[in-house]
Amino acid sequence: MRVAIVHYWLVGMRGGEKVLEALCRMYPDADIFTHVVVPEALSDDLRRHTIRTSFIAKLPRAARMYKSYLPLMPLALEQLDLSGYDLIISSESGPAKGVVPPEGAVHICYCHSPMRYIWNMYHDYRRSAGPIARATMPLLTHYLRTWDASSAARVDRFVANSSTVSGRIRRYYRRDAEVIHPPVDVSAFAPVAPEEVGDYYLMVGELVRYKRPDIAVRAFNALRRRLVIIGGGEMLGELRALAGPTVEVLGAQPFATLRHHYARARGLIFPGEEDFGIVPVEAMASGRPVIAYGRGGATETVVEARTGVFFHEQSEEALIDAVARLEGLDLDPAEIALHARQFNPARFERQMRQAVGAAWMGTYGSQPPVAAPEAAGLPVPLSRRRPAYA
Repeated sequence: MRVAIVHYWLVGMRGGEKVLEALCRMYPDADIFTHVVVPEALSDDLRRHTIRTSFIAKLPRAARMYKSYLPLMPLALEQLDLSGYDLIISSESGPAKGVVPPEGAVHICYCHSPMRYIWNMYHDYRRSAGPIARATMPLLTHYLRTWDASSAARVDRFVANSSTVSGRIRRYYRRDAEVIHPPVDVSAFAPVAPEEVGDYYLMVGELVRYKRPDIAVRAFNALRRRLVIIGGGEMLGELRALAGPTVEVLGAQPFATLRHHYARARGLIFPGEEDFGIVPVEAMASGRPVIAYGRGGATETVVEARTGVFFHEQSEEALIDAVARLEGLDLDPAEIALHARQFNPARFERQMRQAVGAAWMGTYGSQPPVAAPEAAGLPVPLSRRRPAYA
């Protein structure tokens, strides 16, 4: 069985790329198709695969300006030749599912979210865009929406990363989607002894407007309590200027620093609405509670009064109240960490294999042939092929 995995772009290792890694573990001989690739920004596991790019990669400064070429990506996807592949898995957040599958191939879309900038967050993105982008967005996004909705018909089976995203798929594509939460490397995190826990709260993630990091900074300025922020992004300078003496904005940090702070923070602050949200699961795997905005994927991972608390208005007053409520609870770090363990990679791979089997059965009336050596009990070589970037 020949397998192709289509991912929107490969310019770093974030949540979508962690899912891609898990898919590549399931299908170690799969070829990866994407719009642009920055090989040095990828893990060794991904670089082992043959990676082929669309014509977007040949456009000027594509590695940095790839999002500027969004209107061309539907055309670019349709030029990718997937002849000879039996199974196609598209990893959708930017345009990825719109490939033209060959006759007889089974196409499964693992959807992190329908494109936020043309669907559920369109008006937010347009308000924050520059004057030229704001003027051109209505026409361009109308065209993209039309193509995006129609290309959903090329998918045999949708899988969503959360119930929140499953609802968006139903609204925008009129399709049902099974929910399989993303894999989280929970084994990389662990609680520490109570005496090692510090007196600060932690916020982690890309510092962009829709994640609302400004709420956390303003709340902890008002509380005069310590807040440590880890992450880079377009708001880094703005937040450093906004931060008072008790708020420390560290910027991007290595994994060892991140893991250290996860385990020693009083709790994680999660003020944005996410499709799923890997960060709260990592914090809980470290035994720390989460204070989360009560919408989106966090509502599927955080348990009120057991592993954290929710606030239901994106305001500093609501967040301040949630901090007080959390500090009134006596939560067990071991129970919090145990709860997080359910989001482990083995569970993801098992459920995805079942989804692939169901899609294959629907097309061929039988289970798919064994694609991965480990599925047949055979040893898996450390390196299967030399990487190729075409």
